[in-house]
Amino acid sequence: MAQTRLTLEPEVQSIFDLVDQSKNFLLSGGAGSGKTYSLVQFIRQALAENPKNTIACMTYTNAAVAEIRGRISDPNLHIGTIHEFLWDLIRPYKAELIDTLIASLKSENLTSIKNPDDRFNPEELRGRDVQYKEYTLVKEAVVSHDEILILAHDMFSTYPKLSDIAKDRYKFILVDEYQDTSELVTDILLVHFQKSKKTNIIGFFGDAMQSIYDDGVGDLNKYRKEGLVEEVKKIQNRRNPKLIYELANRLRTDGITQDASNDENAPNMSSGKVVDGDMRFLYTATDIDKLDTVKDSLGWDFTDTKENKELHLTHNLIAPKAGFAELMLIYDGDKIIAYRNRIKDFIKETKIEVDFSEFSFGEVIGHLVDEFPSKIKDVTPTKGMKPFIDGHQELYQQALAMPYVTFRRMYVAKEALIDDKKDDPSATTKAGSKRDALIKHLFKIQNIINLYKTRRYNEFLKRTEFKIRSVEDKRRLKQIIDELSEMSDQPIGVVIDRADELGVCKKDDNLSIFFSKSRYLYDRVAKVKFDEFQNLFKYLEGYTPFSTQHKIKGAQFDNVLVVLDNGGWNKYNFSYIFEEAGTESVVERTRKLFYVCCTRSKRSLVVYCSKPSAKALATARKWFGDKSVQCID
Repeated sequence: MAQTRLTLEPEVQSIFDLVDQSKNFLLSGGAGSGKTYSLVQFIRQALAENPKNTIACMTYTNAAVAEIRGRISDPNLHIGTIHEFLWDLIRPYKAELIDTLIASLKSENLTSIKNPDDRFNPEELRGRDVQYKEYTLVKEAVVSHDEILILAHDMFSTYPKLSDIAKDRYKFILVDEYQDTSELVTDILLVHFQKSKKTNIIGFFGDAMQSIYDDGVGDLNKYRKEGLVEEVKKIQNRRNPKLIYELANRLRTDGITQDASNDENAPNMSSGKVVDGDMRFLYTATDIDKLDTVKDSLGWDFTDTKENKELHLTHNLIAPKAGFAELMLIYDGDKIIAYRNRIKDFIKETKIEVDFSEFSFGEVIGHLVDEFPSKIKDVTPTKGMKPFIDGHQELYQQALAMPYVTFRRMYVAKEALIDDKKDDPSATTKAGSKRDALIKHLFKIQNIINLYKTRRYNEFLKRTEFKIRSVEDKRRLKQIIDELSEMSDQPIGVVIDRADELGVCKKDDNLSIFFSKSRYLYDRVAKVKFDEFQNLFKYLEGYTPFSTQHKIKGAQFDNVLVVLDNGGWNKYNFSYIFEEAGTESVVERTRKLFYVCCTRSKRSLVVYCSKPSAKALATARKWFGDKSVQCID
């Protein structure tokens, strides 16, 4: 056994030393260190040493899933999301599940499932089965991803037998990108599992410096201090050129300092040496935006979206450049919807028990104004809402006339528009997209057009209701696709109606339900030109060079352009990290995000900043070097 391990990476050998001692382990490695490579090595070795070993592996990126599945095919290896893993363990115990849901709804703990209606008695759920879906309706015992974590945590805490069952089922439970895992999950695996006398091994792979989401555990320091998990550090870098991983070392705050890989076949090696790469910090001395000038000067082919990426902080900053600004404004800038939310919050906080089921939205507002004259400021539009409302009076009147119950329940959020973005067209779509039924229907139309144009006829025929029974049908189909393709300047609503009339993409029940429940939103989107959606489609399917800085974690590209624009967010501020000032939590969060961005590059990294302060420039020169900091005016 020892001889077979000699071919492993030193870090993986160290992991197996811990496994031999029945200890849980954590592989910590900076960006580009090859953590997924180590994960694959570990799985293959564990299966080689005992083919009967059962392994559960939770991954959070499509790249990791594809790499593991591409290299290992074994019936004892189970790959999926943490939610799927936990649901699979708890769903057989229906009585305990419903008991736990009821208890959580009654609890006032911060981590409990919130009761959406103070008048709803959770005991009414007795006798029901808990269902796991893409949406949450706890009054009907329907839960989604967030609730699954809470239920699983409470069940493992209450029923120690569950830990016995999990340990019997899996010899190894591995968590990739552990830093983004909820603390509820790490508590299950490292605290509640201790209640079981049975043995198994929990392994974590990840990087605390890449914990850029608020709901992740961030690090495992508290568990390490309690001796519940042992750390193995991986300091090599297999991805980034020398200049870039040295920049990354200056950005890190946890003591991990990366060096060149010992593997001459690593992607960043050439002729036995690590490549230097190219790294620059470009800035303007005035407020005039020179981003297009920067892009032109780079000479990168931004149409090659697999190798060249332009990173911005938010989708909102990208929308005007990518050509779907109007759709983004509808889903993420509608102040009438913001006012509706203000009214909803007031009713909930004031605990008003009036039955508004027969009221319009306008009548609800009138009732609140009459009943709460001393709180008139709380039930009228804010100064920030008034300009939008004044400028969209026809829209506002439509909202006022809508039944309040319908308008209140209408879901409007940018996730319903831009969820599930790919970084390139070949990436797989994640399960459980939050796109609403209207956007999904438009995707279906554009997919059908694309499949026909790219001659993927077999897949095309699976997606469309159009039947081909003769040569004439084929000719007719070509005419139909040509017609739809030329409707870019037409309103989206006209395109939907025409695709239905032509029999290519029929209006289904989901679209009908959306129309009846979200007419306000449907009417707004229906007036937008179809080419806006086509631009959105290209962006979300990875056909544009644009991406958000959050979305590319785990990905890598030859050339990366990072645009430092705060976008009005209070969670991130690039000025803070370069000026070495500001709220500590914002500084830490922004520094980690910047680290993730810079370490995506396999060859060249360019950071663009508009009019930085003298102090920010001093920091840039310290991090990038004097010669690499250049003014482009």
